[in-house]
Amino acid sequence: MNPTTLYDPTDEGAPTRRERRAPPRALDGAVVALQDIGKIRSDEFLDHIERLLEERGVRTIRSAKPTNAKRAPTETLQRIATEADVVVQALAD
Repeated sequence: MNPTTLYDPTDEGAPTRRERRAPPRALDGAVVALQDIGKIRSDEFLDHIERLLEERGVRTIRSAKPTNAKRAPTETLQRIATEADVVVQALAD
């Protein structure tokens, strides 16, 4: 049997192991970041998710990567890290 090789998609030179954060029990009072990764129609998906969240009184913030092939700018990642409690990334085609 051939061994499986796994690659780290985070583009980190020295990846660190991070413990998975527990998901929130509810979104009441939470801020949800909606990040468009630049794939076709991901904005439509996020528009729909945003409407559903806003109907439930959940505050959202939006961000977008320049293209799906590039990393999000550091400023975008910092904004998400400081302002959001939950992140939804749109993967669509």
